[in-house]
Amino acid sequence: MKKSIKLSLISVTLLSSLQAQTITMKPITITSATKTEQSIKDITSNVNVITAEEIEEKQYTTVVQALNSIAGVNFTSNGGLGSTTSINLRGAGNSRVLVLIDGIKYNDPSSTSGALIQHLMIENIQRIEIIKGAQSGIWGADASAGVINIITKETKKGTHATANIEAGSYQTKKFGATISHKSSEFDIKFSASKLTSDGFSVQAPKGKDVSDYEDDAYENLTLNLKANYNITDSAKVGINITTIDAQKEYDSYGNPDDTTMKSDISDQLYTLNYTQKYNNHNIKFKVEQSEFSRDVKGATSGVKNFEGEHTNIELNNNIKYNEEDFIILGLGMSSDTVDYEKTDKSKNNKENKNNHIYLTNSNKINNLLFTQSARYDRYDNFDNKATGKLGLKYDLSKNIFITSNYGLAYSVPNIVQELNPWGAVNSDLNPENTTSFDISFGYNDFQVTYFHNKITDLIEWYDPDGWGGNPAIYKNLDGKSTFKGFEVEYNKDITDEFTLQLNYTALEAEDKDEKRLARKVKNKLNVILDYYPTDDLHLGLAGEYIGSRFDKADMQGEQTGKYTLVHFATDYIINNNFSVYGKIDNLTDKEYQTVDGYATAGRSFYLGLKAQY
Repeated sequence: MKKSIKLSLISVTLLSSLQAQTITMKPITITSATKTEQSIKDITSNVNVITAEEIEEKQYTTVVQALNSIAGVNFTSNGGLGSTTSINLRGAGNSRVLVLIDGIKYNDPSSTSGALIQHLMIENIQRIEIIKGAQSGIWGADASAGVINIITKETKKGTHATANIEAGSYQTKKFGATISHKSSEFDIKFSASKLTSDGFSVQAPKGKDVSDYEDDAYENLTLNLKANYNITDSAKVGINITTIDAQKEYDSYGNPDDTTMKSDISDQLYTLNYTQKYNNHNIKFKVEQSEFSRDVKGATSGVKNFEGEHTNIELNNNIKYNEEDFIILGLGMSSDTVDYEKTDKSKNNKENKNNHIYLTNSNKINNLLFTQSARYDRYDNFDNKATGKLGLKYDLSKNIFITSNYGLAYSVPNIVQELNPWGAVNSDLNPENTTSFDISFGYNDFQVTYFHNKITDLIEWYDPDGWGGNPAIYKNLDGKSTFKGFEVEYNKDITDEFTLQLNYTALEAEDKDEKRLARKVKNKLNVILDYYPTDDLHLGLAGEYIGSRFDKADMQGEQTGKYTLVHFATDYIINNNFSVYGKIDNLTDKEYQTVDGYATAGRSFYLGLKAQY
């Protein structure tokens, strides 16, 4: 029995066939494209959705692993679990991608990487929405390349509980549990997951055996509480709290046997929201706060403690003025603050504030869907900016569509980039301006997308001697940097037992002189084959090819691409309450590195048991 399928705009053409299967799937809805819940067929944006069913079948451990299966997405990592990781969305890194957990901003203003996505585990996730292209006209400065919204599982009617346990290579152990209750008056859900791993050395010279060096362990405890109370049939108040506590051992530069370095991470995300429906109005008010803390233990120079905080207060009104037309009006104010202390006891801090208003209008006229978004941001430390987005989708027939989007985005420098505690301060650091365009054609199980993004004043790290200090600086690259390419996606039920998913991405990421940017993959191919011999058994094989990628700009430094990875996953349903699963990552034991000098996992085995009530 087919329990999952990769979902994108192609999914619209598959819904009719899915309804004929023995599993009933709810209509796919998206909340990140316009800040309101919509059917995926009523969205112009280039969207992918990873469902809970797919997450469970593929046995992903982290959000990064799940995202890596999507066209246009790849990552680089400075080591194994918990190590610094950068997600590239159509070539743009973490700091240009807004990451949300249940709509709460997870981007850390005290980190140059933006969202510390390496600490996001896969448990308790209902779906992951990936919105590609400039989204500043809807979400603001952090969304110049796109939005990733991680939505935790919904509470089902009645009282329910789940638990899982997993063990595997590198002395990795994982435990998880969820308990929930839902009635007509309220719902509440609490989930907890714990992961520990001895890991392997974060650093290892290329070609060397990682087992020759000391292990760098990782621990992660993630908790989530979600509750809602129905004041009336049309009014609801809710809270959502997520905490992530993690510890990661790592190595000082050039010392794979370093046992002194460790990073302690503590993240807390809080939100209080109120929803009121009145006639054709759906009014939402929310207060959210994200707090981030990182302690660097063992450091003899640089920063030993980072503190970051993001707050946001927002009110919006979704007004439905025709059966399929609506307008969203919103306003809000937010602030980002950073405090840090260096090993020499010196301290620094800064705050950036922002007030914003936005409008999104969506109209459907026969087979044509037209969406317009505009936003105005007033910054206290940067020039005020108006951004926007236009989207069109036309259904040529039931199975054929064309969709296109054009957006203007604005990305202000991260506070830590401004302060730069590792080198010289650049008082002339400017925001980035992005122009984004994409056009897609979909036919049945096939979709192809062309994208073309230009960034003026792209912010990059410049460190000529590699040791930080006064020469090292964040600076704007001259002229326009270009990110362009295409994505091809094909999802097909080959037979009643086999499904095939293919996606291919080609990317050209260049500066104004047409020199290739560092650590950008030229092409990538994902092939996923699922086999369902019985209703209770699933077998899956996933292959990933990474094309040319260089560690430095202009195709300099080490080649960190040109390799193929294969993964295997299986699960078996014992009865209504119990199931077992297993997986083998890097089946062929391929030696590779995504960043020069930083190790990756070899062939790894994992086995787990899940119970549900």
